[in-house]
Amino acid sequence: MLQFQNAILEMIARGEELSATIERLCRQVETRIPGIACSVLAVKDGRLFPIAGPSLPEQYSRALTGIAIGPLVGSCGAAAYHGADVAVTDIDRDGRWQHYRHLVTPLGFKACWSTPIFAGNRVVATFAFYFRESRGPSDAEREIVDACVHLCAIAIEREERVSEREQLTYTDALTGLPNRARFNMMLAEQGKGGGKSWGLLLADVDNLKLVNDTFGHAAGDALIQTVARRMAVAIASEKIFRLGGDEFAAILDATEMAALGRHADALIRETKRPAQCDGHVVFPAVTIGGALAGQDMTPGEVQHNADIALYHGKERNRGEYTSYFKGLGTALTRRFRAIRDVGVALSENRIEAHYQPIVRLDTREIVGFEALARMRTSGGELISAAHFHEATLDGHIAAQLTDRMIALVSADMRRWLDMGLPLQHVGINLSAADFRVDDLQGRLCEAFMAAGVPLDHLIIEVTESVYLGKGDHVVADEIKALRSKGLKVALDDFGTGFASLTHLLTVPVDIIKIDKSFIDRLAPPDAAAVIVEGVMAIATKLGIRVVAEGIETERQAEHLQALGCMLGQGYLYSKAVDRHTATDLLATSAQRLEPEQAISDRVKAGA
Repeated sequence: MLQFQNAILEMIARGEELSATIERLCRQVETRIPGIACSVLAVKDGRLFPIAGPSLPEQYSRALTGIAIGPLVGSCGAAAYHGADVAVTDIDRDGRWQHYRHLVTPLGFKACWSTPIFAGNRVVATFAFYFRESRGPSDAEREIVDACVHLCAIAIEREERVSEREQLTYTDALTGLPNRARFNMMLAEQGKGGGKSWGLLLADVDNLKLVNDTFGHAAGDALIQTVARRMAVAIASEKIFRLGGDEFAAILDATEMAALGRHADALIRETKRPAQCDGHVVFPAVTIGGALAGQDMTPGEVQHNADIALYHGKERNRGEYTSYFKGLGTALTRRFRAIRDVGVALSENRIEAHYQPIVRLDTREIVGFEALARMRTSGGELISAAHFHEATLDGHIAAQLTDRMIALVSADMRRWLDMGLPLQHVGINLSAADFRVDDLQGRLCEAFMAAGVPLDHLIIEVTESVYLGKGDHVVADEIKALRSKGLKVALDDFGTGFASLTHLLTVPVDIIKIDKSFIDRLAPPDAAAVIVEGVMAIATKLGIRVVAEGIETERQAEHLQALGCMLGQGYLYSKAVDRHTATDLLATSAQRLEPEQAISDRVKAGA
């Protein structure tokens, strides 16, 4: 018996499956006591579930699955109910078996003795002997069962602890759904499915940040919990995963896109009803992207496709479902690659500031620079910003890129001032994403103050689409705040967007930069000349300076001067150059302004 106990304890210590351990225990007992059948049933939520019964037919065990315990539920149900031994010596006559004897008497059993198994003060299982004659247990059998019950209790308690740890490891604490770790595990399992058809849905909860910012994080958490509950209604909860934040996923059996779409529609329909979230009425919405597993596709490839569909949906079809199709990811893949490349370049300090001069058209003296980002590849090649512009659509990358340019430009400007060079202005480009990052004004002011560069040397350049994008007042308010600090603001690429000069009355700027597309078409009889002339006239009356971009020929320069434009930039004068060349240009070609005091003295003297 000691050897038998040690063998079972070793299985428990090794962490072998509970069913395998208990089955071996039952077989060993049946070997020692001929003529009996041994059975162990788990008790969960007041119901019976077979763990092991090696000598009992499978259909019998299935019939017992899920039966509620009670005083008249056979020997095991009654033992679990009372928490005490129940020995039925005659199944045919005992009322506790009246509803179940039809299951057991055909098997030849006459009696059944069941003993509860405790974990603390809870009945967690029952241990039963089935006898082929009408009798109760002997003293020797009681000793064996006492040892077996003790071993079963150890095995079951260990299984519960393992299950609890697994529950914590694989369950999202906020929603109770399987978490990202469980998702990763189940996704990997799909790759071993042997050709089984399946699909993946990825969902983002719309406007979670807005709910957090408006009503508080308690309301945001309540929104996530509401969405989780409703998703679990639309699709079985074990197939829904919370990946973190506002992200959810569903791994589903599906043979065609239409089936996957129906699941997505059910999720959207179920989640969009109004909800009370921490005392506030919120209208939940989810954006979903889905992909079907194709032949020979890895789970990672399916997830990548679903990611692409979700990303596309968030940009084009918020609150709706977008299914992946071949070709959908071309533009997005290009953007992802740009974001990745710029992120790596930032981490490896391979972003540089180059400077294109802005000159007076009549004297060709340099009056300022436009700072332009350049990315140097690991092989030493220099790449212009136009080739990685899509990366700035990612708010995080845009903010990092802007911070790097601010740091580089402020350091270069400080160096030029220390050298006594006639520096007037340097322009830095900002993207739409920069205006949605916290404290843009603070970041700019702090960097230039730390470098000791007066803010009146700085020009912020924004495009029309950023300046007047989608009726958003965030940019306009930020521009007003920046100008109040002494920075100048230039409206870049003027004429390519949808700006109107009338908007400049409410959100004024200091400089308009006419886009190169107009400069290219200045030759008569093109209407571009008329437009440029009109812009010059209005800007002059509003006190706004005008810079022509992309000047490449002397003829263009002459035409612009004839129209009244006095400032420009372009390859006719210089491409964007590194800081060393920019330093030389300042030393040799910069416009040298008279000191303010000298001008003031001349004015007073009537000069």
